Amino acid sequence: MKKLALLLLSLIVLISCKNDKKTEETKPIDVDSPNRTEKQSDGLTLLKGEFVYYADAAVLQTHREVYAVIIDDKMHELDKLAQQYKNEATDYVTVSIRGKITPKPTDEEGWPYRVAIKEILNVTASNPEANNVVKLESK
Repeated sequence: MKKLALLLLSLIVLISCKNDKKTEETKPIDVDSPNRTEKQSDGLTLLKGEFVYYADAAVLQTHREVYAVIIDDKMHELDKLAQQYKNEATDYVTVSIRGKITPKPTDEEGWPYRVAIKEILNVTASNPEANNVVKLESK
């Protein structure tokens, strides 16, 4: 009797674990489609994350990747906007930008990808509770 109950229970579990297929199919974005907007066609990527510029190094950390930011006029403009949200020079600020991502040259040190900022969308203060910075102080 126990074997029969175990067999029926196993059968019920296996039947209930079937794969449900989605009834709605998603279409991939056609790169050459005439329906693409101007912003979708310009080759830029929307990036949101934590930005810091300190001692001639600029970094953008998103939830997926860390990018070296190319130091140019747009980066300096972003840093100037970020200054009002910083308490110390090493503080991060949360930014939304559009930029061109390129792999770093093989003869350079640093992060595997770098971004050239083309458009600044938003700059806000970072959440102070999420700031996991270790500070060293001399006595």
